Amino acid sequence: MRNKTKKNGNSATSGPDKAQETVTGGHDATSRICLALAQVPSGRVVTYGGLAELAGLPRAARLVGQTLRKLPKDTRLPWHRVLNAQGRISLPEPGAQRQIRRLESEGIVLIKGRVDLVHYRWPQPGEL
Repeated sequence: MRNKTKKNGNSATSGPDKAQETVTGGHDATSRICLALAQVPSGRVVTYGGLAELAGLPRAARLVGQTLRKLPKDTRLPWHRVLNAQGRISLPEPGAQRQIRRLESEGIVLIKGRVDLVHYRWPQPGEL
């Protein structure tokens, strides 16, 4: 059987991941997301959808969230710089407090739990 499906709907042997690899020139979606995330500078933030676009995966904000959720705890990738489209943290506690501390340590100000995306979003027009 070519397309075995697990309970969560992911293909076990081929399917979307393999197709995605072809579309993205040999890099799988996870690699593309991680490479894009590594480029986000200190003191700046990106939305899940913005990171998906930077990775060449438009309309894949949920995939970005799923990918970030699977990162190892000791990752050096700046996962804390990724926010939802409203500039808010989407993580449950205690992760949310850890994310707030990391953002604040980079000089990012949260007002009523929200980051001003007009000011802190990366990239701004003309930056890339």
